[in-house]
Amino acid sequence: MKHVSFKILALVIITTCSSCKVGRFAYYNYANITDYKIFPNRTIEKPEQPFIFQKTKKPLIQDSLTITSEGKKTKITFEDYLISNKTVAYLVIQNDSILYENYFNNYEESSIVNSFSMAKSILSILVGIAIDEGKIKSIQEPVTNYLTNIKDEKFKGVTIEHLLNMTSGIAFNESYTNPFGDAATFYYGTDLTKAVNKLKVEQEPGTRFKYSSGDSQVLGMVLQAALKEETISEYLETKIWKPLGMEYNATWSLDRKKNGVEKTFCCVNARARDFAKIGRLYLENGNWNGEQIVSKEWVKNSTKVDSTGANVGRYQHQWWINQKDNSYEAEGILGQHVYVNPEKNVIIVRLGEKVGKTGSWTQVAQGITAKL
Repeated sequence: MKHVSFKILALVIITTCSSCKVGRFAYYNYANITDYKIFPNRTIEKPEQPFIFQKTKKPLIQDSLTITSEGKKTKITFEDYLISNKTVAYLVIQNDSILYENYFNNYEESSIVNSFSMAKSILSILVGIAIDEGKIKSIQEPVTNYLTNIKDEKFKGVTIEHLLNMTSGIAFNESYTNPFGDAATFYYGTDLTKAVNKLKVEQEPGTRFKYSSGDSQVLGMVLQAALKEETISEYLETKIWKPLGMEYNATWSLDRKKNGVEKTFCCVNARARDFAKIGRLYLENGNWNGEQIVSKEWVKNSTKVDSTGANVGRYQHQWWINQKDNSYEAEGILGQHVYVNPEKNVIIVRLGEKVGKTGSWTQVAQGITAKL
């Protein structure tokens, strides 16, 4: 009963204060893959002719797994493992053929799922395209060449490359459990431009890696300034969504309905097969069936191990790098993954309501790929 009363109180707060991020946080409690329903958005339209992955005549049959918990080993089928770890979609593709595709908990092929931070990798592609087109001159440019209303003078030392590699030194609390923290402001707030303009640089740019959604949102603001009148959603539609033959429309969540700003640190809402095509684009070095969507050099620089300066080998240009098997991934907070393995020509997509109790979805993908 107390829980119900709390929800009612929170709903009253939201109703009387629509811009109150604390009220939203209290009512919705925690980020969910269905959050595309609670935020305004822009639609990203599919093309008339989609690209379709073929289904193999010899589907992948994943045998049982041995799970060790508290010193005890138990066997579990692969599908039971996916279900018990809150998976809603799992897709394995090799050589453009679907080896395994399954959906759980009332989800299906057409079900929409929030990308969360996988959107950071999509944002990176758009930045690469903007550089190819000359809209952005160089990743060495200071962000203040594009953002003129940021109050902190120290931002003059922050470059686009710092944002891409999370070495900006910008103060940002990544906690998703603090209703008064930066993550709540960016996720539930209704004025991202104001929030970005108030950010502070706490450390010398280029001296330390710190994973930060703040960096990705500032990067999105830089891209938007470079695009001028064209929205980021429109740019995604014309440069990626339609050329790649996506099967469904997508949306990008905004901070508010009128003159809204894309939440570029998260929140591209789409389907598993279409997320897989983002992986295929990079698997093909930025080329899509003969058309160079983003430069080969950009893909190479986004997926290489680079530990120079403050960079860390596991993260580059908003992509996660796995040195163990030379793979790379787009990742989201609830265990959303687009895993790409160039050596095996494999793409694996995992979407879920939660990460679950699995040690690592990366390790699961690596284990599957090793057997192919």
